[in-house]
Amino acid sequence: MITLRGVARVRGACGELVQGMVDDRYFLITCPIDICSEVAVTLTPEGRFYAPPGRSKALAAARLTMERLGEKRWGAALRVCNPLPPGKGLASSTADVAAAAAATAKALGAELSLEEIKDIALAVEPSDGTFFPGIVLFDHLRGQFWESLGEPPPMGLLIVDLGGTVDTLRFNRRPDLQALNRAKEEAVRRAVALVREGLARGRDELIAQGATLSALANQEILYKPELESLVGISTALGALGVNVAHSGTVVGILYRPGTVDCGELEGKIREVFPYVNFISTKITGGRLEAWSEGWSEDNGRPRTEGRRGRCTAATGGAR
Repeated sequence: MITLRGVARVRGACGELVQGMVDDRYFLITCPIDICSEVAVTLTPEGRFYAPPGRSKALAAARLTMERLGEKRWGAALRVCNPLPPGKGLASSTADVAAAAAATAKALGAELSLEEIKDIALAVEPSDGTFFPGIVLFDHLRGQFWESLGEPPPMGLLIVDLGGTVDTLRFNRRPDLQALNRAKEEAVRRAVALVREGLARGRDELIAQGATLSALANQEILYKPELESLVGISTALGALGVNVAHSGTVVGILYRPGTVDCGELEGKIREVFPYVNFISTKITGGRLEAWSEGWSEDNGRPRTEGRRGRCTAATGGAR
């Protein structure tokens, strides 16, 4: 017997290159990394839904996808493989949610556009937008605009986990958030200009300058007591700068591949902050890949149906 199931992968992220408000519009600039969430969805009878513990957001995305596609006969059983810890600002939830939506559609033999995936993701929670290709400027709260800024130049990234977690939904409901974002608007405007130019010209140092500016400006909103020291330690050892999860707990150290001894860098950081953890990766363009498999219940072997591919689309955004 052959059962059709859908599988999808979506990139995680190390926070954002820039996040804030310009002209009363909230947005972020994505910072996708080379670590993915993979979600496999198998259709289940009688509208029953299952997911591993702690994956309620992915399950919600599967339900919303079924509703959007008008499917009432089937439920979904989700298998989630995601190495990214939740609540850190690593886009773990966004990756799960977008992958679950795309995989559910594939299991039904359907396709979702990027706009549909965006709508489903934002119906669950604010989204990091890493399912969009490349680096994008994105309205992560309402999804009213997004703009492709291009692919990043080769950049290494050492993620420093400072500990703890942040509840994304609660953070974005803070009553003082709008006023605090207005106060840093000019810094955000300069940061966006630097990142735009860096991406357009392949200038990694400009991208890092913009990201560092945005990270430091965000200290009034979500203070990271280690941040200034991390900037000093990392740049002294050849790094280009830092970025942060503006509503999370991680800091990313940006560097040119081959120019920084990450072992030495980790050691220097641990001398000052012995409690931190590290993830070594690189910045890459965002990507969503989805495909369907025919699963043989007789021999347990998967049989790929259709082609793997990535979604590509673009629409105008804010400047």
